Amino acid sequence: MKKNNNTVSVSFMLLGILFCVCLVAANLLETKVVQVWKITATAGLVVFPISYIINDCIAEVWGFRKARLIIWMGFAMNFMVVALGQLAILMPAAPFWEGEEGFNFVFGMAPRIAVASLTAFLAGSFLNAYVMSKMKLASGGKHFSLRAVASTLVGESADSIIFFPVAFGGLMPAGELMKMMLIQAVLKTLYEIIILPVTIRVVKYIKKVDGSDVFDEHISYNVLKIKEL
Repeated sequence: MKKNNNTVSVSFMLLGILFCVCLVAANLLETKVVQVWKITATAGLVVFPISYIINDCIAEVWGFRKARLIIWMGFAMNFMVVALGQLAILMPAAPFWEGEEGFNFVFGMAPRIAVASLTAFLAGSFLNAYVMSKMKLASGGKHFSLRAVASTLVGESADSIIFFPVAFGGLMPAGELMKMMLIQAVLKTLYEIIILPVTIRVVKYIKKVDGSDVFDEHISYNVLKIKEL
């Protein structure tokens, strides 16, 4: 029985929700800088790569068109949280409340950081889904591990290349900026490699339960064609 391509399954819906939650959480966690051994990064590193893993799963099982829908959904949710955070900051605080400074620090994302984050997310996520889709067609659906790692490396590299110069260009030495870009891209890709056995099992399980394994033949990769499912 042929499925209606305009409908979504429970598996797709749950992954979509998790994708959006990870993106919102990552943006909030970005406000904390952590240091493990001699490696300095943001706490968002803990959760952000999960969004790329979910992106891989969706592109692999349901194809680029469904991935495009989820990416724009994640963008909209992130934008909403940023906008609501700014609105909350503008509202007058109660005289007895002592948490305003901390609240403003977490939710008061500077416009420059917000633009950098949202733009980098869109570029990285769409490149990730595009590479995953094209490599699946070229390989006939084989070599999922290679496709997952390669697409993540391309997506994460694009994300870092856009985010750090836009967010911090002119605020720190160019050498440090390049170092941060490289470290973030490498660490996030290593994250993908380490968790790859779990990703493989999740994809196999979803394909079995959902009955979907889409090959993106003769589709448009125009990122604006959101209604084309």
